[in-house]
Amino acid sequence: MNEILELKNIMKYFLVKKNFREMFYLTERQYIKAVDDVSFTIGKGRVFVLAGGSGSGKTTLARLILRAIEPDGGSIIFDGEDITRNTDNKLRKFRTNVQMIHQDPFTSLNPRMKIMDIVMEPLNIHNKQISKCERREKVLRSLENVRLEPVGDIAEKFPHMLSGGQRQRVALARSLVLKPKLVIADEPVSNLDVSVRAEILDLMKNLKDRFQISFLYITHDLSTSRYIGDEIAIMHEGKIVEIGQIDKVLLNPFHPYTQALIDAIPDPNPDNLQREKISISGEEN
Repeated sequence: MNEILELKNIMKYFLVKKNFREMFYLTERQYIKAVDDVSFTIGKGRVFVLAGGSGSGKTTLARLILRAIEPDGGSIIFDGEDITRNTDNKLRKFRTNVQMIHQDPFTSLNPRMKIMDIVMEPLNIHNKQISKCERREKVLRSLENVRLEPVGDIAEKFPHMLSGGQRQRVALARSLVLKPKLVIADEPVSNLDVSVRAEILDLMKNLKDRFQISFLYITHDLSTSRYIGDEIAIMHEGKIVEIGQIDKVLLNPFHPYTQALIDAIPDPNPDNLQREKISISGEEN
């Protein structure tokens, strides 16, 4: 088996709330199709990119995979096991193998906790059986893996004492301390300086190769997608509109929305600024 994650026809609809006045009229219920019949697989040790604009359903899909919210239909197969309806101990075991890196390193870390305690938190929840000394060693090793040195000094600092890039490395260390099989990275470099983005992406690639971790890389930025990704799915209005090997999709897009995302990438060549661009809506006439 080469797949770590398989989604089959996943759906999530949200009921549109009516105001007080509308409640008195007998009208059909309206739904927002946040995720609409989405299917794809992520291979072991691969980076699968999920790209799309704001409101396309990317983050909702990530929450469905993590089982933070329940799907309305479809199934989630993780490492050969259907975890769509797992509860309690089975769900806890699943969550030790799937970790998440959030978009904003400035808000995803508890400002009142030292880095040692932040990275140790998953171990305190899922690995209570090991000693405090062993947990400390795992934290220091995880900080070393993300190139935060000297690890002893970093471990005793608070988040406000670190740069944005260092904080995101801490978030990465926290996600890796349990040695997960899949890491979901939701816009992990969008809030960082351009010079720092390449360092974080390069680190993620090295960790993927070193530990054979799979990544679901969620982004709206196709320029970073091609650098890190193996496969890509373009999501628009809750649906996958294009999917395939990343070079094939980005170099020869067939869907107008994919072309619109490509055209939205800033071009450093001023001679190309007058190039005609497709509307970002991706709608065809």
